[in-house]
Amino acid sequence: RPLIVCGSGNNGGDGFAVARLLAEKGCHVDVLFTGRESSMTEECRLQVQIDKNLGINLFTEIPEKEYTVIIDAIFGVGLCREVAGHYRDVIGWMNRQTAQKVAVDIPSGICSATGKVLGIAFQAELTVSMACQKRGCALYPGQICAGEVVPVTIGIDPEYFFEQKSVCMTYDKKELGNLLPERKEDSHKGSFGRVLMITGSPGMAGAAYLSATAAYTVGAGLVQIYTAEENRQVLQGLLPEAIISCYREYDEEKLDQLIGWADVICIGCGLGQSSRSEKILLHTIEKAKCSCVIDADGLNLLAGRKDLYKKLGKNMILTPHMKEMSRLTGISVSEIVERRFEVLHRFTEESPCICVLKDSRTIVAQKDRQNFLNLAGNAAMAKGGLGDVLAGVITGLLAQGMDGFQSAVTGVFLHACGGDEARDKKGGYSVLARDLIHGIQVAMKKAKECN
Repeated sequence: RPLIVCGSGNNGGDGFAVARLLAEKGCHVDVLFTGRESSMTEECRLQVQIDKNLGINLFTEIPEKEYTVIIDAIFGVGLCREVAGHYRDVIGWMNRQTAQKVAVDIPSGICSATGKVLGIAFQAELTVSMACQKRGCALYPGQICAGEVVPVTIGIDPEYFFEQKSVCMTYDKKELGNLLPERKEDSHKGSFGRVLMITGSPGMAGAAYLSATAAYTVGAGLVQIYTAEENRQVLQGLLPEAIISCYREYDEEKLDQLIGWADVICIGCGLGQSSRSEKILLHTIEKAKCSCVIDADGLNLLAGRKDLYKKLGKNMILTPHMKEMSRLTGISVSEIVERRFEVLHRFTEESPCICVLKDSRTIVAQKDRQNFLNLAGNAAMAKGGLGDVLAGVITGLLAQGMDGFQSAVTGVFLHACGGDEARDKKGGYSVLARDLIHGIQVAMKKAKECN
């Protein structure tokens, strides 16, 4: 016993078309029209006439009957205002019903660009999206309202979207095996890159350990950690595979030697924000000719030197979470959450670097590239140390010769897939950063076995 609730736009037209398709399958269909007849689009008006010709039951008042399924086709992707008045009453009534709930393209009341709830939103269990999943169904809280999202083809060539910079790309887990770098049989440790990890101030050996271990885990050939002397003994015990080089004071000559040795550099994890750390960061940015990943304290130190942003090359990858992005841009966290794509676009227009904006839905952006929006991962990953692991994963992939943007994208996706594996083993509460590293190992193994 389906009820289809339609507006007067093209989304409503889709709802009227659904009514006709269900009627042709023998269903007794009711249609509640909530829009204004004077505002009907041409396409919507045509579908209404077809339904009338078929004798489908159309009405404009909220019915007293009970239904087994309610299909929402009130508002589509064009909604940009708060839902109020009669529309708010209807959506509230729909949400209170015990029927199963399906949305056409996007739940009514969700902003298609940001996922924001515009006053009130339909609470769907299933959303059937036309051609591709809408961004508002992937971002929170829109994702919660959308339920399971199933994109369906409607005759648009997918190649069309590759040229649309406003459309995000993403990956499915079955694609992971093809994303990982090749490991030829005739190779040695030098074949997979030399990584320099400038990480770990006194007492922050854990950040250095996690990032270095992650780089080794994803396939880097040789990892050297440049860290405070106080961390030497701990790191030698935790990660004997790594070369440990230490400093007590700022040593420019030693730093130059290490920068010259490295194929890729990761700087910032647990580095601290002392004057010594700042000197190390600024000298590394100035002298490094190879790719660099800048994370954590490296970003906080960089935030004080906005004059350097334009000097960051295309081989620089920044990995800020929302608060670090706020420091880098001077924009509040709440505003970044509201306008994340706009903020990222402006930031990458001003700097040629690659920016990995970490959140429950992480985005990878670079000027003139299509944004990557990660849909893998889970809430068990909201723990300390997991950002250090991500920095190490991206660095380890870079070391194996991957392009900077693709290293960032693959690293984010692999990190999230590892998080899903760790949650499956440990549950939603108990995942630690070290469990994530094991989860990454499992994800990579499965991906290659299925490839």
